[in-house]
Amino acid sequence: MQIKNSKKNNNKAFFSYLTGFILSIILTIIPYLMISQHYLLEYQANVFIVVLFAILQLIVQLTFFLHLSAKPEQRWNLFTFVFTTVVLSILVSGTLWIMWSMNYNMMSNI
Repeated sequence: MQIKNSKKNNNKAFFSYLTGFILSIILTIIPYLMISQHYLLEYQANVFIVVLFAILQLIVQLTFFLHLSAKPEQRWNLFTFVFTTVVLSILVSGTLWIMWSMNYNMMSNI
């Protein structure tokens, strides 16, 4: 009984990883082909498409490979990820703000 459940869980995990891998490949190839084959003419449209596919790629990676979800057993992992994302965004935005301010104040006389 335990061996059957183990095989069932292994198959489920394998198909989850396989689905994530296939989606990742598709979400990588589509923007690459759109940019390399010049399907879109406007720069803003190209940037929008690439950023959209990057966000979709991030969601696929988080759900299929890191198994982040709102399930009760995964909730603490999700909270940890959100907290880490908030701290990193504060650090990056603060650093950029300080660098811009220093550049503005030091280069304003030139």
